Amino acid sequence: MRLISAVCLMLAAAPAFAAESADLSTENGRYAMTPAPEGFLRLDTRTGAVSLCTVSGAAASCRAAAEERKALEEELDRLTQENARLKQQASGQPPSKYGLPKDEDIDRAMGFAERFMKRMMKILREDQPADKG
Repeated sequence: MRLISAVCLMLAAAPAFAAESADLSTENGRYAMTPAPEGFLRLDTRTGAVSLCTVSGAAASCRAAAEERKALEEELDRLTQENARLKQQASGQPPSKYGLPKDEDIDRAMGFAERFMKRMMKILREDQPADKG
């Protein structure tokens, strides 16, 4: 009974709090609260996240719903693995599926370009007329 009255008190105070903080935040109306046997459910109307909130003394604490917590943990694991994979790719050679050349290919191409330039410079020097002096 005490829990229900605490939830009702919080819900009754919410509009007054929202009016006071209207110019401090753009989050007004983001959450929808629904009473539950253990406390109340908080629905984030932007993301769809559901949390179970309990009131203990003067403080309320909210935890993500069990099935949502599992989904969040799975997404966190997936993102952690993807991050590790991307870091490994960034530190090593670029994958060939992007069509970028490997370091050895670039070195080889630069060697050809260097030899070509040296030969061209030699030809240009040989074709210049001798100084008349």
